[in-house]
Amino acid sequence: MADTALLNETERDALAAALDDEYKSHTTYQQVINDFGPVRPFINIVEAEARHISALLALADRYGIAPRDNRWDGRTPRFGSIQDACVAGVQAEIENVALYDRLIQSTQRLDILTVFQSLRSASQDRHLPAFRRCSERGAHGGRGA
Repeated sequence: MADTALLNETERDALAAALDDEYKSHTTYQQVINDFGPVRPFINIVEAEARHISALLALADRYGIAPRDNRWDGRTPRFGSIQDACVAGVQAEIENVALYDRLIQSTQRLDILTVFQSLRSASQDRHLPAFRRCSERGAHGGRGA
């Protein structure tokens, strides 16, 4: 395990911000599943968010940083419909891409950059299009595993 002194404050804050945002996404998308059942694209993306969290926790462990707890349990938005949740998912993924655009500027460390770029790409190239398709389907879309 590495010494926390190896990361500067900006890098530590970037890891914390990334983890917090992934916790928020995972918890929000899991709440949609709890409310509406195993609906797409939430059932797929919630699993991806869990992998994102694991990747960030591995970085925190590598650098000896005690990760913050998930502060989003019980604090996520609730939606009136799957379409509303998908529209919110579009906005959340746009914000996630913008977050990673900023966080990528926080470090030159290859391991951290690789994870940040991978998570940004997942949001931009997979999650965002899936939520856009869902929101365009309207009230008829999203059902089924």
